Amino acid sequence: MTTANEELKSWEEGELKKSLDRFPERKERFTTHGGREVPRLAVPKEIDREYLDNIGFPGRYPYTRGVQPTMYRGRLWTMRQYAGFSTAAASNERYRYLLDQGQTGLSVAFDLPTQIGYDSDDPMSLGEVGKVGVAIDTLADMETLFDQIPLDKISTSMTINSPAMVLLAMYVAVAEKQGVAAGKIRGTIQNDILKEYFARGTYIFPPKPSLRLITNIFQWCADKAPLFNTISISGYHIREAGSTASQELAFTLANGLTYVQTALDAGLPLDVFARRLAFFFNGSSNLLEEVAKFRAARRLWARIMKERFGATNSRSMMLRFHTQTAGASLTAQQVDNNIVRVTIQALAAVLGGTQSLHTNSRDEALSLPTEDSVRTALRTQQIIAHESGVADTVDPLAGSYYIEQLTDTIEQEAVELIEQIDAAGGVVACIENGFIAAQIEDAAYQYQQEVEKGERIIVGVNKFQVEEETTVPVLRVDPQVEDEQVDRLKSIKQERNRQEVEKALAALEQAARGDENLMEPVLDAVRAYGSLGEICNVLRKVFGEYRGRQW
Repeated sequence: MTTANEELKSWEEGELKKSLDRFPERKERFTTHGGREVPRLAVPKEIDREYLDNIGFPGRYPYTRGVQPTMYRGRLWTMRQYAGFSTAAASNERYRYLLDQGQTGLSVAFDLPTQIGYDSDDPMSLGEVGKVGVAIDTLADMETLFDQIPLDKISTSMTINSPAMVLLAMYVAVAEKQGVAAGKIRGTIQNDILKEYFARGTYIFPPKPSLRLITNIFQWCADKAPLFNTISISGYHIREAGSTASQELAFTLANGLTYVQTALDAGLPLDVFARRLAFFFNGSSNLLEEVAKFRAARRLWARIMKERFGATNSRSMMLRFHTQTAGASLTAQQVDNNIVRVTIQALAAVLGGTQSLHTNSRDEALSLPTEDSVRTALRTQQIIAHESGVADTVDPLAGSYYIEQLTDTIEQEAVELIEQIDAAGGVVACIENGFIAAQIEDAAYQYQQEVEKGERIIVGVNKFQVEEETTVPVLRVDPQVEDEQVDRLKSIKQERNRQEVEKALAALEQAARGDENLMEPVLDAVRAYGSLGEICNVLRKVFGEYRGRQW
């Protein structure tokens, strides 16, 4: 039996000292209202081997208690609000408002045509331009989107998948125009196509060429943009589709290990790309289960990277993640109840050790959020950070009998599902045979049955209802926005050098038919003001389109 003091001293002289030397703790007082000091880390009096193997210390394998030794005492999580609607100009105005209100990172929502690689003037885009996010057709839109926002000082997350390479290229090109080298940009591109095939549906190309695009991004960013997170492996949409917490964890990490293996097969060194992998989880309302899920996720990923892939660099084993509160939990009935739901969900994410967080707004079950609603959602994070005390000590729920038991249980359930996926031939095979989709559908059906039978209470929906009229102010996108966006695109196409565009698109097609990295040809097309739709159509011509499993 090793004493707590001996193990604590080892951690303090190792990981903790290195961290404090580089990143001193925040200057706020870590005391209670009465002046009592809040310990940086609480540990049991006696530490046994099981504790060291399964719980350990923050910043040390298996990272159950967090990826940084000081966690939020050193730096609070990045506060992002997922935003984007209408035009690039309108979204830019919202971004600058949020930054003025204390947001510390941007998170871009794109409209549906952009997500599936269509220009705003395409017949497929009719009625959807600017509705669920911002419309981005060319580099000109991206320039407007980030007008007066210095890309060397702000971190940007972009929720885009199948055409991720194109949007990343536009972001890099905007940074260039600001005089910011690619090596200085920070942020994350979602770039997670596998979950689209069974949980969300915004795919364009079949799995194999899609994985090529992802691997190309890994490789290019490792050389040119090493501070940028090249993928955000997403469990969020898996959970929104109806999965359980254990399924969300299992399917997300299974996707992650698929990306790792694909990159290794392409000859990329593990420690070059693995350190820039990031994850994106759902924060749901069962607070204790969510805390356990996040802790289990870190531990399981560390074990997968070490035991399956032989990672030796600590950064390659760390699971860093963004959390968004659960959009599917929001109700149109008694919308103010959503503020309470979001607070619980955000608290779970913080107690679970998230690196960045988006809090949904009260009115999102009715419409795009208003500025007042977005501000309240941001204030929720700020109150948790500065008033609740949960950010003053690392992993405050560690050692709870229930939390530790639930962490173990969720990890084991996830391991069993990953083993089933492996035995069936991997994630792509389980997309094709419908295994993953069926698992999620069964879980969603069971949950809905429980709600309809009153076995699971949703306040204001199946219990504690009131007669009410919807008087909440809502934000609607003017239908005229589509016409204006189409006109802007038409102007850009008339003003640009058409020969330069055609030359760049032809070079992209030739590269796509070979095996070279496509990031530079896409960048050339973007710089020439080739449109998103034009670039994606070249790739459609070469790669084809994925039609999904025919049931």
